[in-house]
Amino acid sequence: MAKAKSEPSKARLQTQTDLSGNAVPEIAQALNRLLADAFALYMKTKNFHWHISGPHFRSYHLMFDEQAAEIYATTDELAERVRKLGARTLHSISEISRCQTIKDNNKDFVSPADMLNELMEDNKCVIKAMRKAHEIADRHDDIATASILETFIDAAEKRNWFLFEASRTAGEGGH
Repeated sequence: MAKAKSEPSKARLQTQTDLSGNAVPEIAQALNRLLADAFALYMKTKNFHWHISGPHFRSYHLMFDEQAAEIYATTDELAERVRKLGARTLHSISEISRCQTIKDNNKDFVSPADMLNELMEDNKCVIKAMRKAHEIADRHDDIATASILETFIDAAEKRNWFLFEASRTAGEGGH
């Protein structure tokens, strides 16, 4: 039986885990999709960091760089968690491309407002996918994966908050 083009091999590695045989592939698939999206969101955030222009250049440039570094830092933990479970993780850029749900942005010009909005929407998608992966981990009593995801969800919500506040116009100030 040929493996699906959109997922890493489901073959189990020889590691010790007390999780059921059904839990590992389901959790690994969810984590590998998060990993692919983390790489896609990292690249998009760096793209916007490199191509930002306008009156808020410095603040957006620095914010995008900080957010990209934070997103990139999640990749090792996600991949290593998959390996600890005894599953295989992503191997290449082409595999990332097949697994990612975050859409690439290859436009020559993107306005700062559109950058902020696109990153907000992408972070919302990542948050939703993390919550779904958390539900899967909870269903299988995988406390370690759930714990990692809780931290990542909080960080993604903070990124989204910063993007939202940066996107507001002067007349939209809150209390």
